[in-house]
Amino acid sequence: MEVFDFIGTKLSDFLTYTGFANAEMGNWIMILVGAFFLWLAIKKDFEPLLLIPIGLGIILGNIPFKAVGLEVGLYEDNSVLNFFYQGVKAGWYPPLVFLGIGAMTDFSALIANPKLLLVGAAAQFGIFGAYMIALALGFEPNQAAGIAIIGGADGPTAIFLSSKLSPNLMGAIAVCAYSYMALVPVIQPPLMRLLTTKKERVIRMKPARQVSQTEKIIFPIVGLLLTTFIVPSGLPLLGMLFFGNLLKESTKTTRLAKTAGSALNDVIVMLLGLTVGCSTQASEFLTMDTIKIFFLGALAFIIATASGVLFVKFFNLFLPKHKKINPLIGNAGVSAVPMAARISQNLGLEYDSKNYLLMHAMGPNVAGVIGSAVAAGVLLGFLS
Repeated sequence: MEVFDFIGTKLSDFLTYTGFANAEMGNWIMILVGAFFLWLAIKKDFEPLLLIPIGLGIILGNIPFKAVGLEVGLYEDNSVLNFFYQGVKAGWYPPLVFLGIGAMTDFSALIANPKLLLVGAAAQFGIFGAYMIALALGFEPNQAAGIAIIGGADGPTAIFLSSKLSPNLMGAIAVCAYSYMALVPVIQPPLMRLLTTKKERVIRMKPARQVSQTEKIIFPIVGLLLTTFIVPSGLPLLGMLFFGNLLKESTKTTRLAKTAGSALNDVIVMLLGLTVGCSTQASEFLTMDTIKIFFLGALAFIIATASGVLFVKFFNLFLPKHKKINPLIGNAGVSAVPMAARISQNLGLEYDSKNYLLMHAMGPNVAGVIGSAVAAGVLLGFLS
């Protein structure tokens, strides 16, 4: 009889540990959000490399359990998920992602046409515009900076900055940043059509000049010195970006560049996406601040896209007719590489089937990567 009492007691205790016994409405809501992300990635092909890890992470992070020291939750010391999360919390995943980006990026389009750097810089107005609006909505300066960086459409940069300035909002900021990165093909084309005329959309740009290997080698060295001397606080991101690019362009470390741009980058992106998703626990995520963050993130992204396009239109007023820039590449000033550049290409072909803008758009696109890292460094240096 005692055996049956023991088994009954333990079975009753076990049932109190199950997810069904501990689930709250917020858990189910977030699980549905995670499932929606998976649907977007698998069914709609919206950035599956980002949204599948994040979507499954959201589900994983919202599995309810009884918090009694089981060491399984993201925020519990000694848990495996907590160990992975340290890469986000301490900010060492983003620089490793930038290492991979540098190793995969060809800066030739920017080197061949340096004025496109200004287009990438103009798109960063989205960051500083959103920062001012966030302050007006009542966010603290550090929190406003973490939210505003979403306008750069650069997930790793958003995570890096928010981990330093607003760690309590990092989950919402990271999910928001990656969500809008995935929705670039939905958000940008209507804005680009709205802000350009049919005549401007069919502007043909001259093919870029051939860039020598020497120029490609010198660029990451000079770029590193210029950007980090101006913004030393951006060193973790900018240093790794230019280091990865030098590995690629030196032609002496091809094996290292391939590792940084493929295997290492894939591992870090998986862990980053999964842990960012796990950090969206319902109790922390389902707040009014999260709604404000998603609103401000969208606004920052819209401002950034519009700033890039409108800057090209303004710049064209001072350029001779044969050197004018197609404003459709202005959207590529955000740091979504190469998604934004592909949108410039696709929209250009829609209005002129022989107007290939991809290589031209890659100039402001890679400039946007540098620009968002510099903007993060400015905010970090200003507010830390």
